Amino acid sequence: MFKKKEKSIKEKKVRTVKVGTHKKSVIALWLVLAASVSFGVYKNFTAIDRHTTHEKEIIELRLNDTNGIENFVKNFAKSYYTWDNSKEAIEKRTASINAYLTKALQDLNVDTIRTDIPTSSTVSDVQIWNVAQSGENEFTAAYEVDQQIKEGVQTRAVSATYTVTVHVDADRNMVITKNPTLAPTYQKSAFEPKTQEADASVDAETMQDAAAFLETFFKLYPTATEKELAYYVQGNVLEPINGDYLFAELIEPVYTAADGKVKVTLSVRYLDNSTKAAQISQYDLILSKEGDNWKITG
Repeated sequence: MFKKKEKSIKEKKVRTVKVGTHKKSVIALWLVLAASVSFGVYKNFTAIDRHTTHEKEIIELRLNDTNGIENFVKNFAKSYYTWDNSKEAIEKRTASINAYLTKALQDLNVDTIRTDIPTSSTVSDVQIWNVAQSGENEFTAAYEVDQQIKEGVQTRAVSATYTVTVHVDADRNMVITKNPTLAPTYQKSAFEPKTQEADASVDAETMQDAAAFLETFFKLYPTATEKELAYYVQGNVLEPINGDYLFAELIEPVYTAADGKVKVTLSVRYLDNSTKAAQISQYDLILSKEGDNWKITG
């Protein structure tokens, strides 16, 4: 009886199926998993690259599109540096500059112009020297203001350079977040370009021949049409100017040989018939000789 029962239990034992890693279905699953991970990694890096490129494009756009900031600062400066010492004029100035300033700066500038100061001011010019990005949405503008300061019966010219910081939001709305701060005046650079010097690479006969060609050309140039220029100039090296100028002279042309051609650096003096003043233009040209004829090719 016990043997029969034991046999029955063994017959009811659940069968198990062993799956080896060598089966084709398992290999396929591993391949799918590897492909998924690879695709995820690729998408992640691609997303980073695209995000970086997008951020770079935004920064370049902000740096290049500064006309709005320049106009904003110019209009502010015209209001800020114009005043009269009457109560009505001061109130008008305050209302005007408050349209550009944060609340904190409005409070800071309350007493900058008072009725007891002896001067009045008008702005004759505002020049924007530089606009540079100083934060994610912050730009610092350097500008120069020319004022006419009147005190009693005397008027004097005053010029100074300042910087302000402008915040630009996502809708291109702007507000000044840093008050006009004195800055160094831009100075003339001491740089002097290297003077082109003549050498013995071009003989005297060639220089005389080239000079005769240039005199002929520059006499015709002010009124020459595009079709007429084609006889003297290759392509669009020099464009038509259609001006009322009378040729006077070539000034100190310097000739040097350059790859079988002649390079000439010169100034050309014209009389401007409209203004009656002398007009001196400077050129760096490449001359090529085709047969007996010269042509400006560069």
